[in-house]
Amino acid sequence: MELLSGYLKIALSSVTVYLFIIVAIRLFGKKELAQLSIIDLVFILLISNAVQNAMVGSDSSLSGGLVAASTLFLVNYLFKYLLYKFPKLGIAVQGVELMLIYKGQLNVSNMNKARITREEVLEAVREHGVSDIREVDLAVLETDGNISIVSNEYKTRTTKKRKGRNKVRKNR
Repeated sequence: MELLSGYLKIALSSVTVYLFIIVAIRLFGKKELAQLSIIDLVFILLISNAVQNAMVGSDSSLSGGLVAASTLFLVNYLFKYLLYKFPKLGIAVQGVELMLIYKGQLNVSNMNKARITREEVLEAVREHGVSDIREVDLAVLETDGNISIVSNEYKTRTTKKRKGRNKVRKNR
């Protein structure tokens, strides 16, 4: 019985830590999830080390670790199911996407909401192969922290390639 209550305590502690981490990530911003810098990686490693003892306490046995890990897998599965089943819960937990650029113009209000600098947006634009912000039709901060870019430059390149291919086929 004592062994079972010890495992139950580990399971409940694991659930509590899981929920705490979700709330903390939601409060501190989703852009942190998009790409991990060295600082972010160190932070995540330290957080995982800090909460380990909170989950398993003094039980450093294999079975204690397996109970904690199994609980985290189960809670994660259930949480994702609830997010799927109840879209409003998903919005509350994950937020909504934010438009950062529309037709070449920065949306400073949404950038401030997301706590994203102009330099970070420009970096994302360059990472998508677009050289000029005026060529961006739409840039959206997705709920997973990634920035999606749709650009005029892509449309132009695609159109030119298709025209070129058609001309070659006609000449043959």
